[in-house]
Amino acid sequence: MLIVTFGAVVTATLATVLWLGTPSSYSKHPPVASVNPEPAEIAQETVASESPAIIEEPVVTAPQPIVAERTVRSGDTLMALLVKTGVARTEAHDAITALTKVYDPRDIRPGLQLTVTRHAPAAEAVPLLQHLDLLVDPIRRVSVRRDNAGTFKAEAIDKPLTTRASRAAGEIQSSLYVAGTRAGLPANTLARMIRIFSYDVDFQRDVQPGDSFDIMFERMHDDAGTPVAEGEILIAEMVLSGKKIRMYRHEADDGTVDYFDAKGRSSRKALTLTPIDGARISSGYGRRKHPILGYTKMHRGTDFAAPSGTPVYAAGNGTIEKAGRNGSYGRYIRIRHSGNYKTAYAHLRGYAKGIKSGRRVSQGQVIGYVGTSGRSTGPHLHYEILRGNKQINPKKLNLPSGRTLMGKELAQFNAMRNTLEDRYATLPTTTQMAKDDLQPASGPR
Repeated sequence: MLIVTFGAVVTATLATVLWLGTPSSYSKHPPVASVNPEPAEIAQETVASESPAIIEEPVVTAPQPIVAERTVRSGDTLMALLVKTGVARTEAHDAITALTKVYDPRDIRPGLQLTVTRHAPAAEAVPLLQHLDLLVDPIRRVSVRRDNAGTFKAEAIDKPLTTRASRAAGEIQSSLYVAGTRAGLPANTLARMIRIFSYDVDFQRDVQPGDSFDIMFERMHDDAGTPVAEGEILIAEMVLSGKKIRMYRHEADDGTVDYFDAKGRSSRKALTLTPIDGARISSGYGRRKHPILGYTKMHRGTDFAAPSGTPVYAAGNGTIEKAGRNGSYGRYIRIRHSGNYKTAYAHLRGYAKGIKSGRRVSQGQVIGYVGTSGRSTGPHLHYEILRGNKQINPKKLNLPSGRTLMGKELAQFNAMRNTLEDRYATLPTTTQMAKDDLQPASGPR
C-alpha cells in the first residue's frame, strides 16, 4: 500500500508550478499564466458573496384625483349631476349650499360645462368631493372647494376682459333679423335694439325693404382678442321710409338708464307695441278669416308668431288684473295700467314665477311664455291693448312721450352725445368692411 504524506504532495505541487511558470531555454512555448485566481481576487469574491442582500421596499402610490366632466342637459339638476359622478348626497348638498352664496343652482341650463374633482385621503379610502367648477357664461366661472378643515367655500371668478366699441349696419331686404345677422350683429343685441324702438315702431308694418339700421355697441374681448360677450348699446339708429330715428344711451345722476333722441326726449312710453323679442306678426288688427272657425271676423289684437317658451314682457307698469284660463284665449294675463289702459296676453304656455292677480309688474318684466293654449293653431302670442275695456288698434294709440331732459341734465346729455358721435364716426361698420373685402386690390398684381 502506497502512503503519501500531505507535505510531500504540497512540495511536489509547488515544484510543478514553479517549473511550469519559469521560462527555460529548453522550452519552445511562452510562459502560461496560472488559471488559479490570486489571493486578493479570492478575498474580494469572498467579501462580495458574504455581503447582505438588498431588499427593495414596495412603492406606495398616492391616490390620484378623479376628474369628471359633464355637459348640462335639459332636465338636469346640479344635485343629480353630482350624484352621477359619484359624489355622496350629503357632500353634494353641502357643496350646493355653499354655492348658493355666489350662484343660484336653479339657473343651470343646457350647455353649461361642469367639472367635478374627487380625491381619496388615503389608499382604499372613499374619494371625497374636493372641487366643483361651473362655467356659467363665457366670462364667469363659479367654483366650490373643500378647505383644510373640510368646509366648502364658494367663489365667483370673472375673466379679465377688454371693452371695445363696435359698429354694425345693414340694409333690410327681407327682415331685420336676417339683415342684422348678415351684418354680424349678435342676436341678443339685436333684440335689445328692437326693444329700444318698440314704443314707436311696429316691426311688421313699419319696416319695409330698403330701410336700414346702424348701431354702435360694446363688445367684451378676452386676452386673445376674441369677442366673448356684448355690453351696452350706445347709439341705435333706424331709417324707416326715409325717416331717421337715432337714440343715445344716457345714464342719469340717479343711476337710471334710458335712451333719448338728439333733443333729449326719451324713447320710452307708457306702453310698448311689441312685448316680445324676435317674433313676427302673423296676424294684425282688423278683419280676417279665422284659421279655425273658417269665417271672416274682426281680429281685435295682434298675433306674434314665436317658438313655444319665448318670454313675454309686460308692455308697461301696472297691476295684474287676471292671470288664469280665459275660454278660447287659453292661459291669459290682463294688466291694468294708468290712463284707463289695459293690455292682454293670450294663448300662453305658462306664467312667470310670482305672476298672479293683484301683483304689481314693471315694464319689460317677464310675465309669461309663448304657447298654444286655447283656440290656437300653433305657438304665438295674442296681444291686445284696451282703452275703457274695449280693444283698440295699436296703430291709433297716441301715448305721451316719456321723460324729457332739461337744464343741467340736458347739458350733460349733449356733452355725452357729442363724445359718442365722435367715436361713432371713427368706427368702420361691418357692412363697410364687407364691401371693402370685395373691392379689387389696387396697384399691380
